[in-house]
Amino acid sequence: MGTLIVIGLLGGLITGISPCILPMLPVIFFAGGVQGARTPGTTGAGAGGTATAVRTRRSLRPYIVIVGLVLSFSVFTLLGSVLLSVLGLPQDLLRWAGITLLVLLGIGMIVPRFETILERPFQRIAAFGAKRGAARQDRGAFVLGLGLGVLYVPCAGPVLAAITVAGATGNIGSGTVALTVSFAVGAALPLLLFALAGRRIAERVQAFQRHTKAIRTGGGIVVILLAIALAFNLPAAIQRQLPDYTGALQERVDSSEVVREALDLGGLVTDENRELSNCSNGAPVLEDCGTAPEIRGIETWLNTPDGEALTLEALRGEVVLVDFWTYSCINCQRAIPHVNAWYDRYRDVGEGFEVIGVHTPEFAFERETRNVIAGAENLDVTYPIAQDNSYATWTAYRNRYWPAQYLIDAEGTVRHIRLGEGGYEETEKLVRELLTDANPGVDLPAPTTVQDTTPNDAITPETYFSIKRVINYAGEPEYAAGREEFVLEDEQQQDTFSLGGTWEIDFQGARAASDDARVRLAYQSADVFVVLGGEGTVEATVTADGEPTTTSIDVSGNPRLYPLLEGGEPTKGLVELDVPEGVQVYTMTFG
Repeated sequence: MGTLIVIGLLGGLITGISPCILPMLPVIFFAGGVQGARTPGTTGAGAGGTATAVRTRRSLRPYIVIVGLVLSFSVFTLLGSVLLSVLGLPQDLLRWAGITLLVLLGIGMIVPRFETILERPFQRIAAFGAKRGAARQDRGAFVLGLGLGVLYVPCAGPVLAAITVAGATGNIGSGTVALTVSFAVGAALPLLLFALAGRRIAERVQAFQRHTKAIRTGGGIVVILLAIALAFNLPAAIQRQLPDYTGALQERVDSSEVVREALDLGGLVTDENRELSNCSNGAPVLEDCGTAPEIRGIETWLNTPDGEALTLEALRGEVVLVDFWTYSCINCQRAIPHVNAWYDRYRDVGEGFEVIGVHTPEFAFERETRNVIAGAENLDVTYPIAQDNSYATWTAYRNRYWPAQYLIDAEGTVRHIRLGEGGYEETEKLVRELLTDANPGVDLPAPTTVQDTTPNDAITPETYFSIKRVINYAGEPEYAAGREEFVLEDEQQQDTFSLGGTWEIDFQGARAASDDARVRLAYQSADVFVVLGGEGTVEATVTADGEPTTTSIDVSGNPRLYPLLEGGEPTKGLVELDVPEGVQVYTMTFG
C-alpha cells in the first residue's frame, strides 16, 4: 500500500507540472487564488473619532478548490466509466459536464447572485472555517474544483492507465483507491502552490485590492474562455507544439521496475482480457481467445474522418487487425509494409477488413502527435491510428511488445496473436480465412507479395543508450545517469559498445556533450540503423569484414531512424560514430 501511495504521488506531481496543465493555470491563479485574497475592511470610529482599518480573515478558497478537484478526480476516474456504461450514457459525458460547469461558474463570477444559487448545494463546505466575509470569497470554490477535477483526467501516463483500467472494469480495491487519491493529491499540489501565490500577490499589490470587482469579472471571463477552448480542443493543439519538458522524468518513473511490478503494467489481468491467454504466439491456426478488449483511453485519432474515434463494437461484422506499433521502432518498420499491403488489398473485400494501428510510445518524443504524423507519412500508413499515450489500450490487451498484432473476427473475438516480427504469410492466411467465414461467397483477391525481411541469422541485439534499458555496454567508466567522460575500448567485444568523449546520459539516450564524442560498437548483421535526434552532422564509419565505408548523416528535425548499412549479405565488423555536441543517440538496431 505504501509503495502505491508513493508511486501515485510521484506520478501526480509530474503530471501537475507537465504541459497538459498549462491551460488551467490562469483559472487557478485568478479564480482560485486572487479571488481568495483578503481585503482591508474598517471598524467603527475609535477613540479619536476615525475609522480603524482591519484585515479580514484569510480565505480558504485555494484549499477548497483543491479539495473539490481531488474529490472529483478520484470519484469520476474510478467510477465514472462504470456508471456511464451502466446507464448507457456516452463516455465523454463527464468531459462535457465539466465544461458546462466551468461556463456556469464563469457566469456566476460575473453575476454574483447566480453564483450564490450555483453554490447553494455546497454552502456548508464553502463556509467551513470561514468568518467575517471569507464565506463570500469562497463562493463557487468547491464547484470550481469539481469542474477542474473532471477535466483533469486526461493529463496522465501509465499510472493513470492502471487506475483507469481498474475503474473501467470495476476492479477497485483499497490499493487502487490509495493510488488514485495519492495521484490526485500529487497532481493538485503544484496547482495549490500556484493558487496560494496568486492569493499572496493579490494581497500585496494594491491594484488588485482597488479593483476587486474588475478582477472578479476578469476571472469569470478567463474561466469561460478555458471552457470554450476545451470544447474545441484548442489546448491539445497548443500542447502539441510545446516541448514535453517532463517527458524524461515521466519516462524514468514509468520504466522503474518497482513501478511496473506494483502496477503490473502490461500484465493487468481483468475479466475483459483474461481469455487472451488462450492464444499461443503465432499459432498457424485460428484460436478462440475471448472477446477483444475495447479500444480505450485514446484522445487523438489520425487517418479517420474529422478525427472520429473508432470502436470495435461499431466494427462488428468486419474482420479487424489491432496492431501495436511505434514509428521509430525498426521492428515495426519492417512489419508495417505487410500491414499496409493487407489493408490496401482487403479493406473493401466482403464485409470489410479494418486495421487499427495503436501507437503506444516507447520514447518521450514519440508522444508528440506531430512526430507520429510525420512518422506515419514516412511509412505510408493510411489506416486509422489511435494515439495511445496513456498506455490504456496497451494495458487492456496486456501487451508487452512492439510490434504486436491481434486478429479479431467479425463477431469480435480475438482469433490470433502475433508478438514481434515475422509470420506474415501465416497471418495473411488467417485474415483470408476470417474474411471467408464472415462472407462464404466472397471473391478473395490474390495474396500479397511483400518480401519478409525478418532477420533469421544470428545478429546483434537492439542496442539502447538509455540507462533504463542498456544491456550490452562494455566500456569505462560505469554507465550511469549524468555527465561523464568516457573512454573507447581498443578491442571491442562482439555485440557490445563503448563511448568516447563527454556524454550526458539519461532515461532517453546519450547526448554528446563535447565535439570529440564517439560511439564504437562491434556488430554482426546485414543491416545497421541508428535513431538520432538533435541537429548536426554525424560521421559514420562502418568497417564490414575489414572494408571501411564512411558516410555523413545530416541530423535535423524530429528524432528518427537513419540507415548506416543495408541491403547486403550479413557481415561482422565495427560501427564508429563521430557525434557533434548536442546530438542524441537513442538506439542502434540490426537486421
